[in-house]
Amino acid sequence: MYAHLNGTLTDKGEGQLVIECAGVGYLLNVSANTLQDAPAVGENMKCYTILSVREDAMELFGFSTRAEKQMFLKLTSVTGVGPKSALGILSALRLRDLSVAIVTGDAQAISKAPGIGKKTAQRIILELKDKVDNDDLTSSQRTLNPGILKQDAVGEAIEALIALGYQPSEATRAISGLSPMPESSEGIIRLALKGMMK
Repeated sequence: MYAHLNGTLTDKGEGQLVIECAGVGYLLNVSANTLQDAPAVGENMKCYTILSVREDAMELFGFSTRAEKQMFLKLTSVTGVGPKSALGILSALRLRDLSVAIVTGDAQAISKAPGIGKKTAQRIILELKDKVDNDDLTSSQRTLNPGILKQDAVGEAIEALIALGYQPSEATRAISGLSPMPESSEGIIRLALKGMMK
């Protein structure tokens, strides 16, 4: 119903933004990442949106990028993951780090999100592993969390394999099969290439 809103940011609080369009203020539930990406109050902002309709409530969810909106839709397609849980996951991990965690089967990284246990994290990986695309993996958003360095190395390795001419699906499949996962992108690339040449 609402593809996006483009208007003045009139209020921002924990997990919420208000964007005014044509005199109407729209309350959006947002991830910590979208909140961080939001401009100062009084400035213009474009937000991609999804309207969630339940028996007891209608809520708008907002995203600073189309890619984050698409990931939200993928997450909520997983059995047992509702809109609030999906938003919690997108708040706990930047988009690229979440995509890499799904591709590499890193349930521990996903289960750091509030309310997401190991079983739910494993279900997310199982159901979304083949649905994560190249745009998610090569997102320009970089994590500031030093604890996610391995995922960042995986993302760099995937980009390098794509640059060498491999399809995104081939690169992600080759890397997701590595165990144990090397710490450096160079080590990941070397082992992935060795596996693909067999």
